[in-house]
Amino acid sequence: MTASPFDHPYLSGLLGDTEISAFFSAEADIRAMLSFEAALAQAQADHAVVSKETSLRIAEVCATFQPDVLALRHAVATDGVVIPELVRQLRKAIGGEAADKVHFGATSQDVIDTSLMLRLKAASNILSKRLANLIGSFDHLVGTEGANRLMGHTRMQAAIPITVADRISSWSSPLTNYRDRLDQLQKTAFPIQFGGAAGTLEKLDGKASAVRSALAESLKLSNHPQWHCQRATIADFAHLLSLISGSLGKFGQDIALLAQSGTEIELSGGGGSSAMPHKQNPVAAETLVALARFNAVQLSGIHQSMVHEQERSGAAWTLEWMILPHMVIACGASLRLAGELTGKIERLGSRNSGQG
Repeated sequence: MTASPFDHPYLSGLLGDTEISAFFSAEADIRAMLSFEAALAQAQADHAVVSKETSLRIAEVCATFQPDVLALRHAVATDGVVIPELVRQLRKAIGGEAADKVHFGATSQDVIDTSLMLRLKAASNILSKRLANLIGSFDHLVGTEGANRLMGHTRMQAAIPITVADRISSWSSPLTNYRDRLDQLQKTAFPIQFGGAAGTLEKLDGKASAVRSALAESLKLSNHPQWHCQRATIADFAHLLSLISGSLGKFGQDIALLAQSGTEIELSGGGGSSAMPHKQNPVAAETLVALARFNAVQLSGIHQSMVHEQERSGAAWTLEWMILPHMVIACGASLRLAGELTGKIERLGSRNSGQG
C-alpha cells in the first residue's frame, strides 16, 4: 500500500509513469550506488591509490551483489542514510584486504548524489525523446488541421478569429527550447559528486583531482568539484521539469476549454461519468493542468532544500529526496498524457471561413 498517487494501485493508472518511476526504485538506486563503488576502486587503482587486484575484486562483487534490503531499511532509521549499512554488507561480501578499500576516501553523500545523477541523466534522455515525439505530433496536427479557424480569446473573452496553427504554435514553440536544454544537460550538467568527509578529499592527498576526473569519465558524468552543500544543479533541473509540465498544463487547459462547448474540437476516448453516461470528460487535459500545478508547488520545496548549513545538511538533503522523484515522474506523466491527448484529437477548429 502507498499514499503516493504516482504508484498507487489505481491512481497510478492516470498519474503514474512506469518507465520514469523505474529510475527511482530501490533496485535502480542500489545498482547505481554499486556502480559508483566499483568505478571509484577502478579510478583509484589507475592512480595507485589501491592495487589493481583490489579494484578487480571490488568490481567483481559489486556486479552481482544483492544486499539485505530489510537490514538497509532498519539501518536508515538510525543512520539517516543507506550507505553505512550498504558498505558494511559489501565489505563482508568482498572479504580479505580488499574489503578495507571499499568506499575509500568517499562519504555517503558522494555515493547517493552520484547515484541520483546517473539516474536523472537516463530519465532526462527519455523526457527529451518524448518532447521530440510531442513536437512531431503537433507538427502533424498543423499539417492536417492548421488552416482551420478558431475564435481567439483574450482574458477569457472572444477576441478575433485565428487559425488552428496559431493556437498550436503557442503549445509547441516552448517545447523545442526545453528539448534543447535537456540535450545540453546530457553533456554538461549531470556532475559526479566526490568530496569525501567535508569536501576536501583529504585521504587522497595530491591525487584527488585525478581520481575524480577518472571517476567522472568512467561513469560518463561531468567532472565538477564537490557540490555537497551547493544544490543549484538540482534546482536548475527541477525548474526545467516545472517549465515542461507548466507548458503542457497550458495545452491541457486550452483543450479542456475547447471541449467545453463541444463545437470546436472532437476528441476520441474521453472519460466516462457514473451519473451522466452521455459525457466524455477531457480527463487527460484536466490531469495535465493538475500535474503542472503540482510541479509548480514542489519547485518551492526544492528551493527550500538549497539551504544547507555549513558543509552538509541532513534536513535539506532529506527534503530533496522527498520532492525531486515525484517532480520527475509528474513531468514524465505530463509528456505521456500530452502525447496520448494529441492522438485523440479528431478535429480541431472549423473549416468554415467565419468564426470558429
